[in-house]
Amino acid sequence: MTLRSYVVTRILLTIPAILLLLSMVFLIMRVLPGDPVALHFEKKATPEAMEAMRRTLGLDKPLLVQYFEYLTGIADINYFIKFGYPNLGKSMQDFSDVGEQIFAAFPATLELAIYSMLVAVGIGILLGVRSSQSYNSPLDHLIRGFGTVTYATPVFLLGMIFQLIFGVYLHWLPIGLRISPRVNPPVGLNIGGVRIATGLYTIDSLLEGNIFKFVESSKCLFLPSLTLGLILCGIFIRLTRTNMLETLRLDFITAAKARGLKKTTVVYGYELRNAFLPILTMMGMQFAILLGGAILTETTFSWPGIGRYIVDRINFRDYTAIQGAIVIFGLLITLVSLVVDILYAYLDPRIRL
Repeated sequence: MTLRSYVVTRILLTIPAILLLLSMVFLIMRVLPGDPVALHFEKKATPEAMEAMRRTLGLDKPLLVQYFEYLTGIADINYFIKFGYPNLGKSMQDFSDVGEQIFAAFPATLELAIYSMLVAVGIGILLGVRSSQSYNSPLDHLIRGFGTVTYATPVFLLGMIFQLIFGVYLHWLPIGLRISPRVNPPVGLNIGGVRIATGLYTIDSLLEGNIFKFVESSKCLFLPSLTLGLILCGIFIRLTRTNMLETLRLDFITAAKARGLKKTTVVYGYELRNAFLPILTMMGMQFAILLGGAILTETTFSWPGIGRYIVDRINFRDYTAIQGAIVIFGLLITLVSLVVDILYAYLDPRIRL
């Protein structure tokens, strides 16, 4: 199978997966206990007012009609072209645009995911390589134990410990902020009246040329990304160590050592390079999970991302908002998985056989 055929096949396979995701989210939200109309009025409205609100929200229609209206709205191409995001409906609590709310919160989640992944991969790969090079030594056992402990530690517990140490006692780093209240959020680069911004405060600060804002936003981002990165680094420690030990036994590594190449060249240029494909797959999977699973971290640090948004909407049984957030999570995970599969097939032709 050629790479083009493989890519087309993978794209076609994602379509039923996305449709199944949309259907499951819709059905699960409808069978969960709780009435969004009652919560909207805090159970103090008359039956007539509640029935009028139910008609306004479309909850009086048959379930099948609601389902097809839900799918039709998401598939509205004109809406997507006009606003830049799919039609996810209106919030059942304040009637605001769900898509606008989600995509306003998404940059915060994306920024946290990127820096958390950098921490996890950086620490995990370096310690995994070091562990494989000191196989069965006290250092090897120490590194493996560190990876196990960090992975088993609840993210909220580690986050609160860091907040107490670095925020409350030492006063080194801020907690519960995305940027210091002393400065305005960065707005990016302005070229000829056109604003170029990513929504990522660290990147927009650099585009703006404001180093002070970059430092302030980095300080606020440090503890959440360090917490989430340390929790995930254990996965990469174990995976890197295992694959490095398997690669170490191969003939071309022995030949490289016999030629007298430097140890760093053999370790990083031969062993790690050939052990990197499974690590790359795990990076893609974990990054996708980070985009959809940083809820506890965002809640612990009051980080204004999608995870915190979803928790707030769950408290009100806001079907539309919860559906929209979960759908976006699912689409992101599907997209990242597709990209990783294509990249994997490009790097390793055996996958396409």
